[in-house]
Amino acid sequence: MVSDEILPVIDDRTAWTNETLGDEDGRLRLDEGCLAEIADLARLLADNPLPTTCLRPDDFELPQCRAAMARAKAELDGGCGFVLIDRLPLNDIGREAAIGVYWLLLAMVGRAVAQSWDGKMLYRVADVTGKPPGNGIRPDVTNAEQNFHTDNSYNLCPPDHVALLCLHPARSGGISRVASLHTAHNLMRERHADLLARLYQPVFFDRQREHTEADIKVIERPVLQNEHGRLRARLSAALVRQGYALAGRELDPAGDAAIAAFYEILNDPALYKEFFFEPSQIQIIDNRYLAHKRTGFEDWPEPERRRELIRIWLRGSGRPFYNG
Repeated sequence: MVSDEILPVIDDRTAWTNETLGDEDGRLRLDEGCLAEIADLARLLADNPLPTTCLRPDDFELPQCRAAMARAKAELDGGCGFVLIDRLPLNDIGREAAIGVYWLLLAMVGRAVAQSWDGKMLYRVADVTGKPPGNGIRPDVTNAEQNFHTDNSYNLCPPDHVALLCLHPARSGGISRVASLHTAHNLMRERHADLLARLYQPVFFDRQREHTEADIKVIERPVLQNEHGRLRARLSAALVRQGYALAGRELDPAGDAAIAAFYEILNDPALYKEFFFEPSQIQIIDNRYLAHKRTGFEDWPEPERRRELIRIWLRGSGRPFYNG
């Protein structure tokens, strides 16, 4: 018996598989007009230094870029939920200008918010620790494989959209995968209806020490939520396990089985889209109903060639603080 709070089968473009997506679905190529605007913008930014986070799109005309980002937003809102933008002229304009252009393009899609408790708005994704992920060490600052997750699942107000600009890929590995949680939800209804209800009930998440010393170390939230008739997900098996350890509790058998069944579905290669992230490409995903992961990677020995991505989070509600 399926509870009334559980969403029915989701039957629209957001419920896709690798097979149902075409090669061009979610791909947006910047045209010559947009690239010309970016070249002019890069020269203007070089001549007028300003902290990147102070740049506002309202201060620039950029009609071709606005049109491109309007298409990107339409794909995010009414399409498959992800966009791969191909690509910024990184070699021509340089690293700092590319980051400035990236910031302005994303500001045309939504409002950037803090990505850490100390207020970082632009976040460097790179292996900077040499340690495995764990409580207080985010996987995105290691070279370890990440399982499917939604960003910031453990926060009070996770981002609506997650964007990445690739500056340098890894020597090998670091492959990006994206999967529709709407499709996974439909398959859970079909295969494990008895377990699906447990994903709508709260579990503990480790907050990764991204809070004041006196604040609570875990939160209780459901993995899946019916939010005004739309699915919203918080997904991270690792942070659920860590959350229960911090709370001194044990995950119940139904919760354990439900999460395991959900991940078994997500890790089916027929379900996910795979990207070999190339320099100067931008990926944007809807963090509410798409899960993403990265395979482990081997980096280059030269510091200047090491894998580096710049991340931006967008959220349309709450304050721009990390906790909303």
